[in-house]
Amino acid sequence: MYATLFLIAAVVFTLGYIFYGRFMSKLYGLDNTRKVPSEELFDGVDYCPAHPAVLVGHHFASIAGAGPIVGPIAAAALFGWLPAFLWCLIGSVFFGGPHDMGTIVGSIRHEGKSMGEVVRRWIGGRAKVLYLSFTWLTLVLVVAVFLELSAGTLAKDPAVAFSGVLYMAMAVVFGVAIYRLRVPLWVMTIVMLPIVLGAVWYGSAAEWVQSVFNLDVNTWRLILTGYIFVASVLPVWLLLQPRDYLASYLLYFSLIIGGIGMLFGGGRFAMNLPTFTAFNGGAGQYLWPMLFVTIACGAISGFHSMVASGTTSKQLKKETDAVLVGYGSMLIEGLLAVIALGTIMMSGKILEGGPVATFGAGFGRFAELLGIDHKVGMSLGLLAINSFLLTTLDTATRLSRYQLQELSNSKLDRYSATAIGVAGALALLYIRSGDVPTWKIIWPLFGSANQLVAALALLGLAVWVTKGLKKKATFLLVPMVFMFVTTIAALVLLIQANTQGETHSYPVAVVAVVLLILAALLVKEAIGAFRRKDAPASAPEKPAK
Repeated sequence: MYATLFLIAAVVFTLGYIFYGRFMSKLYGLDNTRKVPSEELFDGVDYCPAHPAVLVGHHFASIAGAGPIVGPIAAAALFGWLPAFLWCLIGSVFFGGPHDMGTIVGSIRHEGKSMGEVVRRWIGGRAKVLYLSFTWLTLVLVVAVFLELSAGTLAKDPAVAFSGVLYMAMAVVFGVAIYRLRVPLWVMTIVMLPIVLGAVWYGSAAEWVQSVFNLDVNTWRLILTGYIFVASVLPVWLLLQPRDYLASYLLYFSLIIGGIGMLFGGGRFAMNLPTFTAFNGGAGQYLWPMLFVTIACGAISGFHSMVASGTTSKQLKKETDAVLVGYGSMLIEGLLAVIALGTIMMSGKILEGGPVATFGAGFGRFAELLGIDHKVGMSLGLLAINSFLLTTLDTATRLSRYQLQELSNSKLDRYSATAIGVAGALALLYIRSGDVPTWKIIWPLFGSANQLVAALALLGLAVWVTKGLKKKATFLLVPMVFMFVTTIAALVLLIQANTQGETHSYPVAVVAVVLLILAALLVKEAIGAFRRKDAPASAPEKPAK
């Protein structure tokens, strides 16, 4: 069964990439003779063209985080593996893929700015303020949570911490060698990969690593806070591009091990998870809408649109790369989600330590098929997850800087905009209500808020395709309507759950109501834009410095 599921996913994603990717490429009229922002607005800091292989590494590592692992495992535990598997397939091909690719194309056709600029140009200035305010606050929450998750992962395993720090340092060396010393990409790849991948084996055995990198969570929080500030303001070629390129090989290595485990592990690994459990997973966790907000990364995620129209679009070397980077990365993420499903199908439940620990244990068993020690295999799995967490963490910090600069009409420089975002994230970490940090109180809203961002990004794209490109936007409107209705239903359930019973949380209910009002206002603005004959906005704004 494991092999069957993996092969079905691989075939569906391959066909989707070939045929649906070609359809979208033609509809957008992708043209490599048209100048892209990385060339036209090159500044060597944010706007900087990247090789497609490097950019796929950046984009995938940024959008993945722990999402395609945590979401599918959590959903499968509630509803069984079949609903989660089907949503990963359908969502990746027809929802997440068009969403990710579309927001890259929409951004490069609007000076490499975020979807907030697309919203401003085709819906209106008020809609832009609403959209960017919401997405900036969402990003601050993401930074806070991923800072906590990354610190916890580094504190848990010194070998993973050592490997993570080493490959950050190697990324800087890699960037200088490629962009300043003009060393060929293939040469640096051959030199760096054994160092990065071999660090796990070395770190697991070296006593000094186990001692020096055995730091507590709070120490790692402080170290990572300094790191994300620096990473957000450094030129992308010096750290972001090379680090994510190296991280992408951890992904490929993980996919190879996971794929081998799925293809050849069926005889050794029993199927311990039910195909389907119930339409109600308990405590108001209904299959619809909760499945579709629990599995975000791995199907469709609003955070992807912020990455696609933030860092990725500013590095795209030519327009047709949007198919590989946007659509292709989403399909790869869908495949990773299927492998994550395989790990909980083996265990039959979420293990102590949560979905990440469940994935690590399953990945270790997959690695044993290749003769890799189970503990080393688990460390490799955790290193892959941690590399995604760190990438998402500092990418989200940079994105919050972009969004705040756009929101302030470029009045804030990159240092002050970054400082404000980082300060907001630290406030969510350290300001507490009793013993509970603020981020934990509002985190239950993230799934719905994230999917609302996806629906609104699709809405902005649909208005642009209809009014700007004069094309039919059915392929965007159908997933937009589904995600919008689904998110509204999830928010209503959240409001109900947090205003009734002994475990109510009125702050969560209030924020959920605010999200509903925001969505209604943006939809109202969009309906007005559809009815207007011309674009509502003036000339493009200047890029933020």
